[in-house]
Amino acid sequence: MRLHRNLVYTTIDALNAIFNEGEYADKVVARSLKKDKRWGSSDRKFVAETIYEVVRWKRLYAEIAEVKEPFDRDNLWRMFSVWAVLRGYPIPDWRQLEGTPERKIKGRFDELSKVRALKESIPDWMDELGVKELGEKVWATEIAAQNQPAKVILRVNTLKTTKENLRAILMDLNIETEFLKDQPDALVLKERANVFLTDAFKQGFFEVQDANSQLVAHFLDVKPGMRVVDTCAGAGGKTLHIASLMENKGQLIAMDLYESKLKQLKIRAKRDGAFNIEYRIIDSTKIIKKLHERADRVLIDAPCSGLGVLKRNPDAKWKLKPEFIDNIRKVQSEVLESYSKIVKPGGKLVYATCSILPSENQEQIARFLTTDIGKQFNFIKDQKILASESGFDGFYMALLERKE
Repeated sequence: MRLHRNLVYTTIDALNAIFNEGEYADKVVARSLKKDKRWGSSDRKFVAETIYEVVRWKRLYAEIAEVKEPFDRDNLWRMFSVWAVLRGYPIPDWRQLEGTPERKIKGRFDELSKVRALKESIPDWMDELGVKELGEKVWATEIAAQNQPAKVILRVNTLKTTKENLRAILMDLNIETEFLKDQPDALVLKERANVFLTDAFKQGFFEVQDANSQLVAHFLDVKPGMRVVDTCAGAGGKTLHIASLMENKGQLIAMDLYESKLKQLKIRAKRDGAFNIEYRIIDSTKIIKKLHERADRVLIDAPCSGLGVLKRNPDAKWKLKPEFIDNIRKVQSEVLESYSKIVKPGGKLVYATCSILPSENQEQIARFLTTDIGKQFNFIKDQKILASESGFDGFYMALLERKE
């Protein structure tokens, strides 16, 4: 187990882009992995995992290394040396790593780990908010679970293949997967692999989608032949799942504020063979008004803090601000009141977020049910999913039915 200079240099460059230039970690990692065509899978794995690890533990490593933002290159090397010591790597005699105080690093790690916000490497405001909303005990276990790297989960595209067939195809490529109990469309990778390079992906046999995210389309209770509206479709992970459950029969309207996201969805839909989708950019209130009381099913996959998906977006810990969460709650209330009018009498609505905060979830639903439009709905059921209980992303979903 030794450190390779070119891999470490790439890692330092990536951390500079994420911490100092405000770039998103997933984009930087994708770019970094294309840097050297000679790298094997273990080299790529080192680069991706090390970048994410240092991003995930930024606050703790910076405290141990006694460096402050904005980080210069020497600071980034010091943070990297903390990672290397704590992971048990022998420190090579490179100029940038000269004088790495290994014993001091281990001692500071033990000392600082007594404070939860440092141990879990989160801003103080986030720790306080988590305690306020979930209570000390639940928050402590949840934030620890959110610091575990996310597993890679595939959603089988049943428009093109079966779970058993896809599993066999991947097995031939030495990519081992497992079925998931109570998840009809999910396969879990036993080890991380770049599945996007496979012919199975290019042929639209699967999408990468978290296991709990896959529950949302089933919760909506769609049937072939219905008119379904996905109001915040984004790049369409849930839209495509809905299309497969509808067996391409009926009308599925994918809406979003951003044309760029719907363009991505169109590319994915073509690959997946999902051809019952219509695309609408929400560029005026007319788009919504035209659909009032027209849909059998409506999904509001609402914009949210993303505090349920820190596993896969560790840089969100540092990009998120308390003001954003205050503002997003207002947006959630507005989209609930506006988009719920699309549901026809007797139709159903699902409100979903990838947040674990009650103020974005059950409290939004309780407030909505007291509004003029909300009084026209019955609450059927909801599901609160924590990463600490499920092992996957944190999610919330509520099912409402519009009165006849």
